[in-house]
Amino acid sequence: MGTGSDMYRQQILDHYKSPRNYGELEDPTFSHTGENPSCGDTIQMDVKLDESEEEIEYVSFTGDGCAISQASASMLSERLVGMTLEELEELETEDITEMLGVTISPMRIPCAVLGNQVAKDGAKLYQGELDPDDYGATITED
Repeated sequence: MGTGSDMYRQQILDHYKSPRNYGELEDPTFSHTGENPSCGDTIQMDVKLDESEEEIEYVSFTGDGCAISQASASMLSERLVGMTLEELEELETEDITEMLGVTISPMRIPCAVLGNQVAKDGAKLYQGELDPDDYGATITED
């Protein structure tokens, strides 16, 4: 393992110990929760859109879980600002693991992508693409 890998591990620990944008938004455009039952991670993502309702203006999150899930949500809360909902939908697992900067084992992928999936599902519920009566919390599993 090189120095670069150590730097990313430190970045993950920093985001875990001092998460960015942690807390609930007072008046989010949409809010959604999710969990990873295999690990016990939970995340709620609150998203505020700009006046055009297309671009993400602010993101906050709350939750509990492993360092990977919480650090990933923290990093994601910074990355999403300025993105459109379409760009959010285009984010893939690979984008999230690259953002983390370290190799994630297959069993930890659901931890890493939980925040992203919660934000995506929240956007789909907001846009009417998912029926809130039929769709509960986001669940990530192996």
